[in-house]
Amino acid sequence: MPTLSRQLVAQINLAALRHNLDRVRQCVQGAQIMAVVKANAYGHGLLRALPALGEAEGLALMELDAAITLRERHYTRRLLLLEGFFSQEELQEISQHRIAIVVHHRDQVAALEQSELKRSLEVFLKINTGMNRLGVEPDETAELCERLNASSAVAALRLMTHLGQAETKAGAEAPLAIFREACQGLPYPRSIANSAGVLRYGDVGGDIVRPGLMLYGVSPFPNQTAASLNLQPVMSLRSELIAVRDVPEGEYVGYSDIYKTTRPTRIGVIACGYADGYPMTVRNGTPVRVAGKLATIAGRVSMDMITVDITDIPEARVGSPVLLWGEDLPVEEVAHWAGVIPYQLLCGVTARVRFVTTEVGRVDFEL
Repeated sequence: MPTLSRQLVAQINLAALRHNLDRVRQCVQGAQIMAVVKANAYGHGLLRALPALGEAEGLALMELDAAITLRERHYTRRLLLLEGFFSQEELQEISQHRIAIVVHHRDQVAALEQSELKRSLEVFLKINTGMNRLGVEPDETAELCERLNASSAVAALRLMTHLGQAETKAGAEAPLAIFREACQGLPYPRSIANSAGVLRYGDVGGDIVRPGLMLYGVSPFPNQTAASLNLQPVMSLRSELIAVRDVPEGEYVGYSDIYKTTRPTRIGVIACGYADGYPMTVRNGTPVRVAGKLATIAGRVSMDMITVDITDIPEARVGSPVLLWGEDLPVEEVAHWAGVIPYQLLCGVTARVRFVTTEVGRVDFEL
């Protein structure tokens, strides 16, 4: 096996993922858990994360090919396609692989009514409660339930919605009221809560909850840290210094002259750049940990390298370990400095970054 010379890794801590799943369980008062693993498990790797999600009652995702891969890997629990199907032809394959679907508009209902499937499906009828993205209108719910219930293509029916503003109590009150009214008198299990809903409204999450972001150790609330919610980061992006240089006062560092030294400065160069998924939009001053201590970005992130001010870390040298986000440096903080949301960073790590999976907690290992 060839030597990996560029020391940049994304460490995936399965112990942290299990801990976060346990945290969901503590919040949901007996509801079933469908762990959301869309977008390759939020960039962590679907098959990589799978061993830590064995206690979930099922998985929710977007991609039919990924769901089929899970079935081929002998995953036997519930799989739910969150956007349902995109053509009637897909229904046979969905049926063959025992995959549940979300139905969110009338055309999908009609397609099911016109289908003859060897195996009927579990269907989640999604109701629009104010997010105005996907979902049937509340006043259509009873009619569409009746039609779905009468269809030979439907084996079991559930009702669901999505809380788009569960970060605040007031943001969830109106959607919950709309959902309750739409579902009144209908005897089907309900699925309501996402991560914010699980943490804020465990008592109204429904019979089946759908946590995503919190599983990966990230807070869904802008003013509350993951640590304060007893969540542990699953991904740690790690690298090392590949160069150190002394730069006099008044000199520029990196592209476009956006950083000028105000004192004699030691600059460290990190093996990571925007081609690896680190955001180019971060500002000067963005925190990075070098040799376990806080340093700050100095200059524009380039394709393959990041420059940081390590003047106050005299022990830093070529080969010193670097933490770009993860344990001891929340991805939420880096996202704040970049002007993006944490999802974007986790999902944006590119294929040239090596992934390392660990089965324990904090790990100090040689890159």
